[in-house]
Amino acid sequence: MKLASLKNGRLEKRGRDGALHVVDRALTRACPVADFPTLQAALDDWASAEPALKALSQRLEAHEIRGIAFDPRNCLSPLPRAYQWADGSAYVNHVELVRKARGAEMPASFWTDPLMYQGGSDSFLAPTENIPAGDPKWGCDFEAEIAVVTDDVKLGTGPEDAMTRIRLVMLVNDVSLRGLIPDELAKGFGFFQSKPSSAFSPVAVTPDELGAAWDGRKLTGALNSYLNGEMFGCPDAGTDMTFDFPTLIAHAAKSRPLGAGTIIGSGTVSNRGPDGGPGSWVSEGGRGYSCIAERRMVEQITGGKPVTPFLKSGDRVRIDMLDTAGASIFGAIDQVVG
Repeated sequence: MKLASLKNGRLEKRGRDGALHVVDRALTRACPVADFPTLQAALDDWASAEPALKALSQRLEAHEIRGIAFDPRNCLSPLPRAYQWADGSAYVNHVELVRKARGAEMPASFWTDPLMYQGGSDSFLAPTENIPAGDPKWGCDFEAEIAVVTDDVKLGTGPEDAMTRIRLVMLVNDVSLRGLIPDELAKGFGFFQSKPSSAFSPVAVTPDELGAAWDGRKLTGALNSYLNGEMFGCPDAGTDMTFDFPTLIAHAAKSRPLGAGTIIGSGTVSNRGPDGGPGSWVSEGGRGYSCIAERRMVEQITGGKPVTPFLKSGDRVRIDMLDTAGASIFGAIDQVVG
């Protein structure tokens, strides 16, 4: 089933968390959920919510319920705010390129111990909401990622048990301010100002809805990103993922429990080229890149200097994933800077 949090409709007035709706597979119709007014309420009582939501979804698909027209522009992020948002760096190829571009050797531990930071989760952007432009010197960038939403996860949970705690899957634009990152990291205390509000896809999808594309650990399929209407990247999310989602969840739960509604991100989806190198542009037949920074790194490595500019006011970013029939799975994140 597919779930969305709408900012309008019959159950409006629910406040900043939106109104939970079940959405049909075609992303054309939606139905409000009376018994669980918000997605967080459903996640807090998933044992009761899941069968009720499935029954409503089946009735919507069978046209037993008319529902309302579904419009992504009326969506908030599925969880407009969350108790926790932890973003990993599961595609170590991305990290390797970052360090190679600045001539730094990558520690061997990066291949065995995931990187992860805790981002701000109190004010996610809606999937079609503008990205605040900010100071051009801040170097605004998009990052196309996959994320999962968990049920309660006990402290010390291992990867096998963590796999059973995944409730939803969605897409992410993890907005980053590249110009602020170096000084923050130099302080040794991690990201804060350099990681403003992220945006998530219009709908979150239960794993069973993904069929063979979901193996319980990772999602297979091209994650398509576009900049001003031109495809920027289409790497396969199931390829070159060094740390799968159960591993990332177990890493986050090593020393503390995770509450229902915790969001765990994959980090920038990144594929190696066929020769094991940094790959190439989509226009050259490659899979491109899921953020501007990675493309700039490759420009630095291959040409001696970065060329592609970071986002400026008026730029449009679109992130989407299609099923085997060419239909959008999650709906598109479609944002303008400004």
